[in-house]
Amino acid sequence: MTLAPDAARPWLADVKQRQQQTWSSGDYAVVATRIVLVAERLVDEADLHAGWRVLDVATGSGNAAIAAARLGCTAVGIDYVPALLERARERAAAEGLDIELQAADAEALPFADGSFDAVTSVFGAMFAPDHARTAAELLRVCRPGGTIALAGWTPGGFIGGLFRTVGEHCPPPAGVQSPLLWGTESHLGELFGDHVASLEVVERTFTFRFASAEQFVAFFRRWYGPTVHSFTTLDPSCRNALEHDLIDLARRFDRLHGDAVAIPATYLQAVAVKS
Repeated sequence: MTLAPDAARPWLADVKQRQQQTWSSGDYAVVATRIVLVAERLVDEADLHAGWRVLDVATGSGNAAIAAARLGCTAVGIDYVPALLERARERAAAEGLDIELQAADAEALPFADGSFDAVTSVFGAMFAPDHARTAAELLRVCRPGGTIALAGWTPGGFIGGLFRTVGEHCPPPAGVQSPLLWGTESHLGELFGDHVASLEVVERTFTFRFASAEQFVAFFRRWYGPTVHSFTTLDPSCRNALEHDLIDLARRFDRLHGDAVAIPATYLQAVAVKS
């Protein structure tokens, strides 16, 4: 698909193209199966109504779109990675759920103003490089009085640490705001401002569970796009250093210190009502 251009900052198109390639590597659907409970909790606590038309932005393999459909909503999911949308179609078909899935850019949603009762995104819209433009699109397609429900990894949590560790070996693009800002109340307040009548946030924890810290790294190295990309682009000696640092990170966050690891990862759950 063609990503939305930015006339003022044409270099962002290149950033988005590289991001699309990154998320197309590995298979995020495998990772998404581990965190499905985050989407289930978000749509339930956002109090989505049966019969509502709900858009899930950057749906990936469909976690939140499927969760909304299970509540009786008419669900639509968009993503810019076609392979992930195909996985979402397979999952929806297996459950007998009728979900509309299409390739689209979070910064240029192909829908009319106010065409959804609710808009959701679970660890998805946060990765769009232009935060203000993405937030404006979420607001635009949501009807007045509608709900915007988001989940974003926090900067100080485990995934925040993972991105910082990876960034020490593979620096992120210059000039692009950190996606982890979406995991802070202050940034969400700046993005949505007086366009929302209310904004309720709460810090939640999801626990990643593996047999060992080494297994965690092997899993993310094989399936999670950002780490797949980093290990692929580094030379062998740097790969070893990154692997060592990620294993150390997992051990530091592990709360079991025994025959397995349980790694708490904090995220910000935000539910807003559009003015």
